[in-house]
Amino acid sequence: MDRSAYPHFLAIGTRWKDNDVYGHVNNVEYYSFFDTVINEFLIRAGELDIHRGEVIGLCVESQCSFKQSLAFPETVDAGLRVAKLGNSSVTYEIGLFRAGSVEPAATGRFVHVFVDRSERRPVQIPAPIRTALEGISG
Repeated sequence: MDRSAYPHFLAIGTRWKDNDVYGHVNNVEYYSFFDTVINEFLIRAGELDIHRGEVIGLCVESQCSFKQSLAFPETVDAGLRVAKLGNSSVTYEIGLFRAGSVEPAATGRFVHVFVDRSERRPVQIPAPIRTALEGISG
């Protein structure tokens, strides 16, 4: 998928520490970019209260396909869309792009299950979060 497939974007600056000894962003940092764009969206658009909310999202599955290397200093445009919206879970698709690039440097998949904070049992996705997620469904 190219850039046009993603309805939500967040610009994330790479950091000096993101580069590995081979001179490109280390693979583990791509997952951090995924987590950042998803949680930024949930907090801003879905009103997720990460500190005191009764419901939290837990990552139960993630995957990344690397297509091109990224490096410091660059800005990564992290694109986000919802591929599948269930009762208590959501599957996201993420595209990481160099600023201005149409083709992704990496693509990924990330599954959240929403759970009760104290019991850690699945619950229905709260209405404000569901509404936000429906807005970026592909």
